[in-house]
Amino acid sequence: MTVKAYGAYAGDKPLEPLNIDRRTTQAHDVQIDIAYCGVCHSDLHQVRGEWAGTQFPCVPGHEIVGRVAAVGSHVSDFRPGDLVGIGCIVDSCKHCEECDVGLENYCDGMTGTYNFPTADAPGYTLGGYSQQIVVHERYVLRIRHPEEQLAAVAPLLCAGITTYSPLRHWGAGPGKKVGIVGIGGLGHMGIKLAHAMGAHVVAFTTSESKREAARLLGADETVVSHNAEEMKAHAKSFDLIINTVAAAHDLDMFVTLLKRDGTMALVGAPSSPHASPNVMNLITKRRSIAGSMIGGIPETQQMLDFCAEHGIVSDIELIGADQINESYERMLKGDVKYRFVIDNSTLN
Repeated sequence: MTVKAYGAYAGDKPLEPLNIDRRTTQAHDVQIDIAYCGVCHSDLHQVRGEWAGTQFPCVPGHEIVGRVAAVGSHVSDFRPGDLVGIGCIVDSCKHCEECDVGLENYCDGMTGTYNFPTADAPGYTLGGYSQQIVVHERYVLRIRHPEEQLAAVAPLLCAGITTYSPLRHWGAGPGKKVGIVGIGGLGHMGIKLAHAMGAHVVAFTTSESKREAARLLGADETVVSHNAEEMKAHAKSFDLIINTVAAAHDLDMFVTLLKRDGTMALVGAPSSPHASPNVMNLITKRRSIAGSMIGGIPETQQMLDFCAEHGIVSDIELIGADQINESYERMLKGDVKYRFVIDNSTLN
């Protein structure tokens, strides 16, 4: 099945219209007409060859929402017309310890939605900047939000689960003080989710102008991280800090804000390593620096249901397919509040 898509033929080339092939729907497959696809910073890194191993032509996109068009003969949980989503995972080994407990995101055989090896042509996965996708039913997620919110649901499939998972794992909730570093595509979701979980939320930004934006997202307080006095006022007080910044920076300035046994979870993926933290800042208060990567399929469904229950969606700017290259340049400048989403009907 040939469908229209947007992708790049080389890392130094702009994205452009192209045709790609999708496999025939098999017994356990779900064929999805893609309505919207979010634009993640990872898309830019991969399609421009800034991360090693990009295969071309590359079609990015792993924040996918749409309607079921057809199902395989053995599929019973989905039917044509259902609103569904696909996130960052389209396959895994299905039998390792991680898969057995629903943590497919940590499976060594996890297959990402684009640029991962697959038996399908052309030998690697092609993502959601396309009209359709065919995925095994295990990795299809049910959308329970109202249809009119569908475009704004798309970023939940990456930005939402990337922040929801560490918040749940490290126990954000009433009585907990949680910091969110960065108010961008990931950070704005972290603030919304931590607030909905009942935590006391402090947003960290380098921009004075973002104070009001953070408050409107649900932050109880906002700290400008370049302000030494504001930072000092929060020393040794946080149970958890979610650091969403995707650029190398000083981790120690945030480690010192953790209370005893506090954790800073890193979810941003910088292109160059962070400087090594001061070990004394860790051992003197039994603090931890940890990492977290998206979430497994059960947890992603749990996140979607939580967001539907609490009326949470991403703040987006809807774009046509022909605006993708411009949106990448704007994203690099931080000129988006807070996520671009492609209207895939413009791929026609």
